Amino acid sequence: MRAFARSFRYAFLGLRHCLRERNFRFHAALAAYMFGFLLLYDWFALRRADWAALVIAAAAVLFAEAMNTALEALVDLVSPERHPLAAKAKDVGAGAVLVCSIGAVAVGVAVLWQPEAFREMAEYYKAKPLMLLVLAVSLVGTGLWVFPDWGRKR
Repeated sequence: MRAFARSFRYAFLGLRHCLRERNFRFHAALAAYMFGFLLLYDWFALRRADWAALVIAAAAVLFAEAMNTALEALVDLVSPERHPLAAKAKDVGAGAVLVCSIGAVAVGVAVLWQPEAFREMAEYYKAKPLMLLVLAVSLVGTGLWVFPDWGRKR
C-alpha cells in the first residue's frame, strides 16, 4: 500500500514540475477559464458528448505538454551540448503539442460556436460592469502567473 501511495506522490511531483513550465501554465489557465465559464454560467447548451470532447481535448493538450516537458528534460540530460538530433527531438515534441492544441481549438470551435451564448455573455457583462472588472483583474493575475518574467530583460 505504501508503494501505491508513493506513486501518487511522484505523480503530484510531476505535475508540480509541469506547472513550472510557462507553456503548461498557459494551457492550464486556458482550460481553467473555459471550464470555469462553462460550469458557472449557463450560456452554452452542452450535451454529455460535448463535455466529453472538451475534457478530452484539454487533457490531450496538457498531456502533450507534460510529455514535451519530460522529453526536453531527458534530451538535456543525455545531450548537454547543442546537437542537431537533440534539437530535432525537442522540435518534434513541441510540434506534437501544437498539433494537439490545434485539434483542441477545432473541438472548442465546433462545440462552443453558439452565437446566442456570446450575445448572452455580452449582455451579462453590459448589465454587470463590475463583473467585467473582476474578469479583467483575474486575467491580469493569471497573466502574471503564466508569464512571471514578462517585461523583464533577460
